[in-house]
Amino acid sequence: MNNSGIVLEMKEISKSFPGVKALDKVSLKVRRGTVHALMGENGAGKSTLMKCAFGLYHPDEGEILIDGEPVHFRDARDAMDKGVSMIHQELHPIRTRNVMENIWVGRVPYKKVGPVHWVDEKKMYEDTKALFEELEIQIDPRQSMGELAAAHCQMVEIARAVSYGAKVIIMDEPTSSLAETEVALLFKIIRKLTSQGIAIIYISHKMDEILQISDEVTIMRDGQLVGCWPASELTQQLIVSRMVGREMNNQFPPKEHTPQQEVMLEVSHLTSANPRSFKDISFQLHRGEILGLGGLVGAQRTELMESIFGLRPIASGEIKIKGQPAKIRCAQDAIQQGVALLTEERRATGIIPMLSVEDNVLLANQTAHTKQYTGGRVFLNEKKRREDTQSYIDSLSIKTPSQKAQIQNLSGGNQQKVLLGRWLLTDPDILILDEPTRGIDVGAKYEIYTLMTKMAAEGKSVIMISSEMPELMGMSDRIMVMCEGRLSGILDGATATDEEIMMLASTYEGAAKGGIAE
Repeated sequence: MNNSGIVLEMKEISKSFPGVKALDKVSLKVRRGTVHALMGENGAGKSTLMKCAFGLYHPDEGEILIDGEPVHFRDARDAMDKGVSMIHQELHPIRTRNVMENIWVGRVPYKKVGPVHWVDEKKMYEDTKALFEELEIQIDPRQSMGELAAAHCQMVEIARAVSYGAKVIIMDEPTSSLAETEVALLFKIIRKLTSQGIAIIYISHKMDEILQISDEVTIMRDGQLVGCWPASELTQQLIVSRMVGREMNNQFPPKEHTPQQEVMLEVSHLTSANPRSFKDISFQLHRGEILGLGGLVGAQRTELMESIFGLRPIASGEIKIKGQPAKIRCAQDAIQQGVALLTEERRATGIIPMLSVEDNVLLANQTAHTKQYTGGRVFLNEKKRREDTQSYIDSLSIKTPSQKAQIQNLSGGNQQKVLLGRWLLTDPDILILDEPTRGIDVGAKYEIYTLMTKMAAEGKSVIMISSEMPELMGMSDRIMVMCEGRLSGILDGATATDEEIMMLASTYEGAAKGGIAE
């Protein structure tokens, strides 16, 4: 650990929003050349604290110091100019432009040719190349951002942060959409940065990563500081108990449901209209069953489920719901036939940020919340809207100041619960969950797991796409594994091992070894 000094200090930071105190006198010290993990349940105040550190929020009370000097950030650009950069969980590159333009956006170099100033593309290329060589990043500066995988987009964001002369880089859930090999690449870059004296603030819910990469760990709960410890003194169990304020001995709830013989969903020889996507997929989903869907990045799991839900075209194959052929041409057709889909990217394809919690909960079931008067006039049934919204706020323990609060101001876990409430309100027979616990804390995960087992016990059927091996094995009755657009095997959830799942996920030929458990 580098003990050469404190680069960022936040003293007794407080921040309130209408109806909620997000931060209550929270202090944080980050040392130069270290990885400082910031942990806590969703709603603990981590993001609010970091937005204060990055100039997106202005604290109501407290002081921020960089290298011992007090600073008052006007905005994010001011924070970057003074040495603090932030890489958000949801990356938003300008996909229509190339890599070097993304790095130098707003700061492109110019050259004067006569009376005219032109963009100096040669200098921009050379500066980008030098930056990449320093960080050992293997990306062509002229490549289009739209062609890059998520891991490489993240490398570009890191390089952009370094280009500002960052002393502190905040990384919010940086591995939430990365495969294991991509995580290893990210960790290599992080170690390179810390060796140069740059401090990393690392926000994550993945315990193994925290213990592997961090020097120090700060834990928050309910807007307050719990404490800060050397990572070497912590275990996963200690972190969890300090995050939630109670012991959590069981990661998954007990299974109190038994899958039935009745087939709720039958997919036969389904092939995507996209020749690069899934081919010839067949499987069954039973009443009261939780069917896990595993596979590596690029296995086409999301594409398969979105096709079943009517979001992507199908070239051939058949879908049956409760034994009857289902013609699903769009999402509305799927909803009417009792199918619901919780998408992977909650910010991009789930929530509508500027709308209220109430509007987001009721979005998929608007017609049930209207009333018609004489003359054919239709009005919103405000009483029923309030009652139904409140019932899901209560039953899902959604932390929100009010029903009218904008959903973008809620934590990630609470946004996810709102989206779950949206689909539960449609009373689906089949609920498809795409990475339902991605980027949320252990407490919120357990609540979602409990909800899944409760639905299965009530005779509903659940498909859960997950990239987390313990989650697949801990929650699934059966585990269906895909590889490169093909179904490579179906395993019994009670006996499946991570080795078997990885074998099936790594090679389509693994199906012959892993077997099919229908």
